[in-house]
Amino acid sequence: MPTEIAKRADFSQIRYGQCWEDTDVLLKALAVEPGQVCLSIASAGDNTLALLTQEPKQVIAVDLNPAQLACLALRVAAYRELQYSELLQLWGARPATRSQRFSLYERCRGGLTESVRQFWDRRGGAIAQGFATVGKFEQYLAAFRRYVLPLLHSPQDIEQLLQDKPQGEREDFYDQVWNHRRWQWGFRLFFSRPVLGRWGRDPQFFRYVEGDPIAQLCQRLRYALTTLNPAENPYLQWMLTGTYRTALPYALRPEQFEPIRAHLDRLQWHCCAVEDYLQEQPGLRVDRFNLSNIFEYMSEANAHRLFQQIIDHSAIGGRWVYWNLFVPRHCPEQAGVRWVRGQESHRAYSEVLQGENRTFFYRDLVIEEKIQSPVRGA
Repeated sequence: MPTEIAKRADFSQIRYGQCWEDTDVLLKALAVEPGQVCLSIASAGDNTLALLTQEPKQVIAVDLNPAQLACLALRVAAYRELQYSELLQLWGARPATRSQRFSLYERCRGGLTESVRQFWDRRGGAIAQGFATVGKFEQYLAAFRRYVLPLLHSPQDIEQLLQDKPQGEREDFYDQVWNHRRWQWGFRLFFSRPVLGRWGRDPQFFRYVEGDPIAQLCQRLRYALTTLNPAENPYLQWMLTGTYRTALPYALRPEQFEPIRAHLDRLQWHCCAVEDYLQEQPGLRVDRFNLSNIFEYMSEANAHRLFQQIIDHSAIGGRWVYWNLFVPRHCPEQAGVRWVRGQESHRAYSEVLQGENRTFFYRDLVIEEKIQSPVRGA
């Protein structure tokens, strides 16, 4: 049965060429232990592959979009067949010529299924450019860098913003140089709901959004540019420059290359919705769920039904982590489920991690845990 979002949104293209959820925060939130079973929204594949560094028993990736699974499959082939520096070149994280990237792709091509080979063979331009740079969202950001950002700030301003300096200096620079009225106007226009829905995300992803999402983005952007250090933020660096200057996402760091490659045999992926996969696997018990921000694409009633499936398929101590972007969603209160505790209150730990989150556009990081089997009929 088609899921709610599958009935409305277009899943024929690469939406995300790379993952835009902070992997370091995600891994802290999930706290995967060796030998556990993980289920992960595939997206572009970076965060799913990062789970392999935690030595799980199995990582099950699911996604409604076959294009996103093609991104994951090419990543898997690249980790298997290439050296670290070559992976970065094919990915698009480091400079390379068209011929170099095509040559690297040919070495990976034999490790792909026929359908995935056909998918990438038809997208020679994506291979030439760096296959992780051509998602709809990445192209949206590229348009911002090319056409809008030069009207708002000089290259010198961008360079100074990304320099490593104390927080006080970052705050002064933001208030006195960066956050002028032209920047505020341009940012609000380009990242407005109509423009973002038309060019960056499917308009159907805003179906349950209420209020003004751009106001939320502006608040969180200041935090990312001042409280957090842009020199340590690969996501911000890519947004503003189209490359990684002084920081890399977790799965692309040199020390993670071999751990990911060594555990690729523990990864499987399926083209389906989470709810369909769980329904077809009644005996499956999952320890950790990486759920991206899938709940905000659903009505509250459908989200609650999926929460119940997750609870039913979770082992005791099972944990699920997800992000709220514009729509607040949470597991309905019931016996056997709690917000994860650090050493403090239920929500304190997730709030601490959200404070570390370098992908500033998410409003909320949610960590929930199954502590006992719910009593039916109680």
